[in-house]
Amino acid sequence: MLIRADITQAGVIAALAVQMWDEHTQEELERDFAALLQREDAAVFLAEEEGKAVGFAQCQLRRDYVEGTETSPVGYLEGIFVEPAYRGKGVARALLACCEQWAREQGCMEFASDCELDNTQSLAFHMRLGFDEANRVICFTKLL
Repeated sequence: MLIRADITQAGVIAALAVQMWDEHTQEELERDFAALLQREDAAVFLAEEEGKAVGFAQCQLRRDYVEGTETSPVGYLEGIFVEPAYRGKGVARALLACCEQWAREQGCMEFASDCELDNTQSLAFHMRLGFDEANRVICFTKLL
């Protein structure tokens, strides 16, 4: 079952998200998702199996330039995660479809995403689900 999450589910989402964004604590992510779930320009969808959350997808509207797009706003897949035991069963595909439908309802003509250069699993997922690669980039920082 797929549902649009609300603020009461911030902890459930954070418990899933920390498995993907492990540089953050679950508490940090719960605070972030609690704030995000109150915004009108963002949505989080949960996948549940037998009453247990097994995946989530976070999407938002981006109004700044999005690589490879020509319109604004653009629906943007900020993150998607499915528990390993539920992968390969169409859960991520269904979550992405919810995000894309939400973006259409917000007036978006385009939908985008990104992944790290070395994340071959995410790259394969995006390509399988109809995304086109727009660019590759390496970012730099320097202390002043």
